[in-house]
Amino acid sequence: INAVLSIVRKQPKQAETALEDMADLFRMAMGEAQNLVPLRQEIQMSKQYLALEKLRMGERLQVNWQVADAPLDALIPPLLLQPLLENAVYHGIETLTAGGEINIVLRRKGKQIELLISNPCKPNDAVKHVGNKLALKNIRERLELLFDVEASYQVEARRDAYKITITLPYLHEGAV
Repeated sequence: INAVLSIVRKQPKQAETALEDMADLFRMAMGEAQNLVPLRQEIQMSKQYLALEKLRMGERLQVNWQVADAPLDALIPPLLLQPLLENAVYHGIETLTAGGEINIVLRRKGKQIELLISNPCKPNDAVKHVGNKLALKNIRERLELLFDVEASYQVEARRDAYKITITLPYLHEGAV
């Protein structure tokens, strides 16, 4: 909200678009609980979230989407990407004076969907990551509940980078 307030007078059209994005995000977060949503919906919501963060952080936040091999009809748990991206911004990019780039790779690998999110962080911050890890715990629990052993969740914390890899079974619209 503060990012939008800062541009209301100077860039009213951009502020209006940002408020519309925020309304969409709130609707999704507060909406009817669903077990699975199409990947294209999750990507759109995540792009709206990152656009809001870009307003606040400017050029310090760069995002590289690699989704050419992503089956947009794949069904995934709602709000799977957004909390991971929020962590990447808050614990990674925001801590770096020069900012950095979040890499998002979504692809199908046979009968599975693979989601990779990586971001730079201050040296050794990945290892000493502070926080309550509630978002990560919540995602792990939802994956276990929905997919049991068919889903995997891996975290790779290196000296100056953080990477999360999630693998899910490829379920798609019309097949469920």
